[in-house]
Amino acid sequence: MTEETHMLASPPAGAAADWTIPQGWENYTAEEHSTWDTLFARQTRLLPGRASDAYLRGLEALRLSESGIPNFEELSERLMKLTGWQVIAVPGLVPDDVFFDHMANRRFVAGNFIRRPDQLDYLQEPDVFHDVFGHVPMLADPVFADYLEAYGKGGQRAMQHDALKYLGRLYWYTVEFGLIADPDGLRIYGSGIVSSFAESKFALDDPSPHRIAFDLPRVMRTEYRIDDFQQNYFVVPSFDELLRLTVETDFAPLYEQLKAQPDVSVAELLPDDRVITQGTQEYASGKSSTRP
Repeated sequence: MTEETHMLASPPAGAAADWTIPQGWENYTAEEHSTWDTLFARQTRLLPGRASDAYLRGLEALRLSESGIPNFEELSERLMKLTGWQVIAVPGLVPDDVFFDHMANRRFVAGNFIRRPDQLDYLQEPDVFHDVFGHVPMLADPVFADYLEAYGKGGQRAMQHDALKYLGRLYWYTVEFGLIADPDGLRIYGSGIVSSFAESKFALDDPSPHRIAFDLPRVMRTEYRIDDFQQNYFVVPSFDELLRLTVETDFAPLYEQLKAQPDVSVAELLPDDRVITQGTQEYASGKSSTRP
């Protein structure tokens, strides 16, 4: 499975026109709160020395260590004071125009359901743990918060250029599966990694994937998978540089250039890549000891 999404065509019953719904925090069961606590404890034991400084600071500033699934209203109050963002509940994946409008206005959409206890290690649709534990701590960082707002505005423009495929790859390889060169070494910040027990280790420790210095056109040409570990990770030098590139790049001519070039496969290296670590690709071939 590669670059696919699954979503409804119109707001379901009970959702507002902008697809928002009440979180229904009071309706969570003791088992659901316990599932959050289990996931939280497992990840927070693993992430020191792996997650970026910005992510760990956000985790602490937002007080996500308090027991149980966070209440979005309380979480948004803390987040608003830091960067002006808020967290809003939606029933699942939402249409692109809705997603970009919320993001451009500093509203982060999050699913309000949580995975079952037998789904701790993998869930295809993003749940409240992925969305809140994975994404929201980074929204407490002022620079990354500005990047996501700029991304939302860029998405609105990309729809006019029939270029969502390329912008989606930028989101995937930064917001979802990005690495950063922190002062103490490579660190993870993408939500798909920090919320995953297995990929938190694979992304930094496994010899299989390539780790490549971030290059905007290269990232936007690169395909990805949604159902397995990544085989290419892209490393940003800093969030300031990521924001600068996003704000200063004229994307309209870039999209036209990208449309004239072939896509790059999920595990491919290009001759002009600045390779930080060249992977063995043993995972892709089924030989890696990390393979589930």
